[in-house]
Amino acid sequence: QVRLVESGGGTVTPGGSLRLSCSTSGRSFSVEAVGWFRQVPGQERKFVARIYRSKVADYADFAKGRFTISRDNAKSTVYLQMNNLRPEDTAEYFCFDFGTMLWGQGTQVTVSS
Repeated sequence: QVRLVESGGGTVTPGGSLRLSCSTSGRSFSVEAVGWFRQVPGQERKFVARIYRSKVADYADFAKGRFTISRDNAKSTVYLQMNNLRPEDTAEYFCFDFGTMLWGQGTQVTVSS
């Protein structure tokens, strides 16, 4: 069974950094894009960033200049480097494969002083 597995979440103080990872089990990523979304309880899941197999990427406005998405196709892993984190970045972060429409289980990011 194919699964997406996220890791790297945690608690940091404002201005800190985290790197999230998303790996597949069972097969490689689809040829489509892989991306990150985030969700706060009671709110809809929101797009954060997406990267295509060609490594072309796009970002939500709030992520531009602070977050960087990358992928290692050989390792079937996608990363989200998050710098200068703010309290409003606190959310559950989910990996999504746009080709298979699979979601990961989520990893919690908390930014708090």
